[in-house]
Amino acid sequence: MNPINTLAADTLYPDPEIPMTALILASLFFTGIHIGISGTRWRDVCIRHLGATGFRAGFSLLSLLGLIWLIKAYAQAPYLETWGQWLAFKPVVAALMLVAFILLTFSITTPNPAAVGGERWLSQGAAAQGVYRITRHPMLWATSLWALLHLLVNGDAGSLILFGSLSVMTLMGTRSIDAKRRRAEPAAWAAYEAVTSNIPFQAIREGRNSFQWRELLNWRLAVAIFMYLAVMHFHARWFGVSPLF
Repeated sequence: MNPINTLAADTLYPDPEIPMTALILASLFFTGIHIGISGTRWRDVCIRHLGATGFRAGFSLLSLLGLIWLIKAYAQAPYLETWGQWLAFKPVVAALMLVAFILLTFSITTPNPAAVGGERWLSQGAAAQGVYRITRHPMLWATSLWALLHLLVNGDAGSLILFGSLSVMTLMGTRSIDAKRRRAEPAAWAAYEAVTSNIPFQAIREGRNSFQWRELLNWRLAVAIFMYLAVMHFHARWFGVSPLF
């Protein structure tokens, strides 16, 4: 079963098509507002009419409501097996999740030129250092990796819709943010793109940047490892399924 699925869904929705349709609609709504609005020219149009603050408030509200809808719809979706649960891959998936935690922690705790209001960091020499030497979108790649890894070990239709759509949304989001920044800060963003890459390690492989271990061996790494171990420990209690067995 889905980790957060319950038998109550079968009682509320005797026809499995009803909750599955709700999940599809929730997924389309949540991913649609991010892919179709967040970094496109429609965003520019909305800002002209609502102002930057008004747009951010409205978009944040829509995102929150969409996320709540998506989670509830997934919880109520019936278990329709696709490739099944690949239990043998769980230890591998659990180990790879540490990478997602590291990317996420560093992206949250390091000034991000791609984030809302992050334009001021583009002029600083440290903008393309640390985790941004690896990729200029560590948070989105962390989310995509999380979704893909969970999709691998949850072979059912509901998980395919949830984790598949989130992975596609975040990967497309990296290109959307790049396009948005090119329009807003063409010269500064071009200089930043010249020494960074969307695809992890591409700029390093091409010699446009270099990998520096020292910039990653700090308190952020310790926080990432601590959060990873905490989630691994409480995963079964919080989500009803062990990440290892």
